[in-house]
Amino acid sequence: MQLDLNLLTALDALLEEGSVAGAAARLHVTAPAMSRSLGRIRRTTGDQILVRTGRTMTPTPYAIAVREQVHELLDQVRGVLAPSRELDPATLERTFTLRWHDALVGLCGPALLAAVRGQAPGVRLRFVAESSTDTPELRRGQVDLEANANRPSAPDIRAEQVGETRLVAVVRQGHPLTRLREVTAQRYAAAEHATVSRRGNLADAVDEALSRLGLTRRVVVAAPTEAAALEFARGTDLVVSVPEVTTRTAVADLGLAVLPLPLDLPSAPVYLSWHQRYDTDHAHTWLRALARTALASGGTP
Repeated sequence: MQLDLNLLTALDALLEEGSVAGAAARLHVTAPAMSRSLGRIRRTTGDQILVRTGRTMTPTPYAIAVREQVHELLDQVRGVLAPSRELDPATLERTFTLRWHDALVGLCGPALLAAVRGQAPGVRLRFVAESSTDTPELRRGQVDLEANANRPSAPDIRAEQVGETRLVAVVRQGHPLTRLREVTAQRYAAAEHATVSRRGNLADAVDEALSRLGLTRRVVVAAPTEAAALEFARGTDLVVSVPEVTTRTAVADLGLAVLPLPLDLPSAPVYLSWHQRYDTDHAHTWLRALARTALASGGTP
C-alpha cells in the first residue's frame, strides 16, 4: 500500500473543521479538490469519515476514534521533515497569532512589539480577543501563544507561569471607601461591585473568600473586560477587584484609586501557553523568549 501524506493532512483538516468547505479553506485548496481527497480517504479507509445530517456533516464513530491519533501522527511527520537550522530573526518572515488577556495586551503588548521589531522587522503580530468559551485554536495551530490566568489542562498544551500579581480594589477618587483609615472585609462587602468575566459570571474567587468569613457582596454588573469594568467604577460607586499589575496605567489615566483588598487571596498567576508542536520550532522559541520577558517585566522596557 502506497501512503500519500497529503491524505493525512486532508484527513486532519476534515476532522478538525467538520466540513469540506472548511477544510478546503484551511489548506488553501478548492472545495472540489478537497471533495476528491475525501473520496480517496473513504476508499482507503473503507469508512465514510463525514456523513451529512441536514445542513451539516457529522463525523462517523471511526473518525471520532482516530481524530487525535491522526493529529499526533501529522505532528510527528512535520517534526521529522521540518529542517532544523539556526534562526536568523533579521530574515524571518512570519505572522504570529497571540490570544492574550486584554489587560496584558495593553500592558505588555507594546514591549513585545518593540522587541520583535528591533530584531525581526519582517515579523508581524496579530493579537486576537479572548473567547467567551474554551476554544481549540492552540491545538489547531490557529493561535501561537496564549497569555492569561488559566493553566491549560490538556496534556499536549505546554504552559509556564511567567508572573503573578495580587488583587486590589479599584474605586473612583472620592469613593466612600477612600475616606476610611482601613478598609475592612465588612466595609468592602457592604459596597456594590462589578466583576470582570468574559463569560458574564457575577461571582468569582472573591465571593468564595467572603463566604469563608460569613460575608456576601452585591454584584450589580459583570463586564467582559477590565477596561469596561474600570469605566463603570469611574462614574459610579462600584468597586472593581482586579490584578494590581493591570491597573498601572489605567488607574492614572482614568483618575481612579487603588485600595488593598482586605481578603486572604492567593496572587493571580500569569501563564504563557502553546502547543507542543512548537517545542522545537526555532522561530516560536525565539518569540516565546521575548514574550516571557515582556510579561515578566509587566510591560516595562
